Amino acid sequence: MKFLKIALLLILISCTATIETAEKEVIMTTENEETTDTGNQKAYFAGGCFWCMEPPFEALEGVLGATSGYMGGTMENPTYEDVVTGETGHAEVVEILYDPNIVTYEELLEVFWRNIDPTALNYQFADVGSQYRTEIFTVGENQMQAAETSKKELGDSGKFDKPIVTAISAAPKFYIAEEYHQDFYKKQAMRYEMYAKASGRKGYIEDTWGND
Repeated sequence: MKFLKIALLLILISCTATIETAEKEVIMTTENEETTDTGNQKAYFAGGCFWCMEPPFEALEGVLGATSGYMGGTMENPTYEDVVTGETGHAEVVEILYDPNIVTYEELLEVFWRNIDPTALNYQFADVGSQYRTEIFTVGENQMQAAETSKKELGDSGKFDKPIVTAISAAPKFYIAEEYHQDFYKKQAMRYEMYAKASGRKGYIEDTWGND
């Protein structure tokens, strides 16, 4: 009975549930430039449901914003309804705009690893499908090298008893997700908290990392 209640709850609040009142929007893209005109930089992380990946990054000093979107697929201008089928090849991604004078790319990587299950292939917690895979999309050689080094260090640390399956690849075009997905944890705080707990992500992070 407890399992049934949790399953029903996830159906109602999961990341795969669309919001019926949302209007169809024009998908926008951003250029994957390593450094912007203002000297800020961008980083891209796929960590499962993007609702859950915005908060930990936006809480970090030096991060100017996190934008939810899609990357890595074959379809141009995908919508959420396209991506959620798992047939376009895209992953749910967050684009991080940050000031490298305040926070380093290596620190962003640390936040990323501590908010995912890097041993899960093509799923994250309650969300199943390649659109919920974990992947680091790098901009420039420096990010690529840093990501590969970070992944190796995590694998060698003995923290996990299974292989790290998170992919690392050069960042393709980033498509900004619909407005109702942006800052979902702020707009729908109660629903977000229920989802983060019921999906198993929150408990996993606490059990894996504790107060480290």
